[in-house]
Amino acid sequence: MSENTKVKGKITHFIKLPLYFLPLWVVLTVVSFWYDHIGGIYMAVGTVIYATAVLVIYTRYKSIFVKDLVEFGADYSQIQKEMLNDLDVPFGLLDETGRVLWANNMFVDVVQGEKIQNKNVISIFDKFDGENLKFDESGRNEFMMTYNDREYKAVLKEFTLDPEWSKKKNEQEKRADMIAFYLFDYSYISQLEKENADEKMIVGHIYLDNYDELMQEVEPARRTLTLALIDRKIAKYFGEYDGIVRKVETDKYFVFFKAKYLNQIQSDKFSVLDEVKEIPTGDNMDATLSIGLGRGNEKLIDNYELASSAIDLALGRGGDQAVLKDGNKVYYYGGKSKSVEKNTKVKSRVKATAFRELLMDHADVYIMGHHLADNDAFGAAIGFYRIAKTLGKEAHIVLGEYTSTVAPLVDDYKADEEYPDDMFMTGSEALDQITKNDVLIVVDCHSADYAEEPGLVNRAQTKVVVDHHRQKEDAIENVQLSYIELTASSSCELVVEIMQYVNETVRLSVKEANTMYSGIMVDTNNFTRRVGVRTFEAAAYLRKKGAEIATVNKMFRNKLEDYKAKADTISNAEIYKDVYAISVCDAKDVDSPTTVGAQAANELLTVKDIKASFVLTPYNDQVYISARSMDKNVQVLMEEFGGGGHMTLAGAQVKGAKVEDVVKQLKKLITAKIKEGEL
Repeated sequence: MSENTKVKGKITHFIKLPLYFLPLWVVLTVVSFWYDHIGGIYMAVGTVIYATAVLVIYTRYKSIFVKDLVEFGADYSQIQKEMLNDLDVPFGLLDETGRVLWANNMFVDVVQGEKIQNKNVISIFDKFDGENLKFDESGRNEFMMTYNDREYKAVLKEFTLDPEWSKKKNEQEKRADMIAFYLFDYSYISQLEKENADEKMIVGHIYLDNYDELMQEVEPARRTLTLALIDRKIAKYFGEYDGIVRKVETDKYFVFFKAKYLNQIQSDKFSVLDEVKEIPTGDNMDATLSIGLGRGNEKLIDNYELASSAIDLALGRGGDQAVLKDGNKVYYYGGKSKSVEKNTKVKSRVKATAFRELLMDHADVYIMGHHLADNDAFGAAIGFYRIAKTLGKEAHIVLGEYTSTVAPLVDDYKADEEYPDDMFMTGSEALDQITKNDVLIVVDCHSADYAEEPGLVNRAQTKVVVDHHRQKEDAIENVQLSYIELTASSSCELVVEIMQYVNETVRLSVKEANTMYSGIMVDTNNFTRRVGVRTFEAAAYLRKKGAEIATVNKMFRNKLEDYKAKADTISNAEIYKDVYAISVCDAKDVDSPTTVGAQAANELLTVKDIKASFVLTPYNDQVYISARSMDKNVQVLMEEFGGGGHMTLAGAQVKGAKVEDVVKQLKKLITAKIKEGEL
């Protein structure tokens, strides 16, 4: 060892400690001479002896001391190396590109003896890429990874050999020399977490959708047997998954089972929905179920609330389906059959009574439909406007853009002096005027995103929703009164029924009756689609109020440009999978391209062998999709685009997309749904 070897750090002060006392000896010697010369001489001799001894020991034993320190450091370093090499945590050193510079024994065992020296971790571990070698401000990165059927938590920490690295301000100067790579085996923890999750209980509600109608259809002598067969089917199905079913009412059941069986039930796509329909009942009706399940929360009561919300969603979408609410996620299964029309108007009467009481307790009424209002949305708004006026309330219709068939109606109302100037207002005007004592009525939609002014939904404290479309998970929350009836042909039909039960004589003008009648005509395609007994009853009521059929028919006469655009759309249609007609309505020179697109979709459905039609209309930086079908569930397709509607009539709006890309996506969805049995 070189004699010039220098010892640095605090150890040098410990070695030189005797030398630090020499000045003290000198000071004591001087003080001794001051008081006593003889004592000072003795003190001086002692100081010389101490200084000589310290200097001799320091110069003679320094090298030996340093040698011992170096040997200890080497031994300590070797122990550290051996401990690191035998560490029970896989550990490796990488360069800045991810190349392995060194790895301990445990790391080598993880990769099962694979030669990893100088190999890049990207080539060693699956799903490991350059993104994993990016670090946050602290120079650290953590993520979960799977390797050889084991789950690991990978921890990467960059470090440098430059002691001044932390003081550098320029990020480009702060370049790491190496990366420390740790692997923590989380397989057992993940297994425990999975077992814990599997043992949690999933709760659910099961409703027999058409109990009343079923009991009317089935012979009295067979009613008990029919219900017993339904009970047995439900109990047997969930019993196979170790579930418990309890009947709480004649048409309601409560079920709970362990979460580990949920994947099997999902893979089975809730086949109990189809099994119940196979039970012999009557010639014209099958028994259908609605199932609502909840999971995703720690508390059982919270999952119960999710299940309650799920069953409401299933019923709001027409029944004959299962809805699973997993926290904020919603999954749908079934929903292939058409909804059964309710012949009784008890629900309408109850809703009308509650609606009247709600209006009487508040001040002004604001009525709003969906964006780009059509005849149904506008007609329903006019109906509620007249009801509010009859009850002595100030009412306003929030209106923005609307279709070409609505435009002459709006102009007619604005020109009529019997209607006040504030009958119509924009969304921004309504936002400025609405107060906490006012009521907001949303018609023909139940989602804030589709409403004319979404901000108004958030601003209003008292909300009423009346709609006839399948309910979606983004439905408006905190609604005081909701009337979503999927079996209704239109929102105007629902408003007419409410109008008859508000305990007041509502005097519709001929103009208002015509407006509401036109809404029913549009949504039923001139009474050819989604028409029930109650639809004709609503139409008859409006006819009694003065609706003029000839006048309404004149509203829907097409301009020559519209007719040509519709004809071009139909002639350019592509037949996909033999039964699906897909076309693009590029109607640039018409007043309302979306209306033309919807009309073309209706016309395409009259072509022989066509079971569903889709017309895509690019308009205002969006692609509007009009979907129609004879017996295919086009609503599930439109939900994939963020839209909705009914099983045989639906639509969607795709923002910021090219029409050709939407066509490709639509074809892929059709193919996928066919494979899944959804179409």
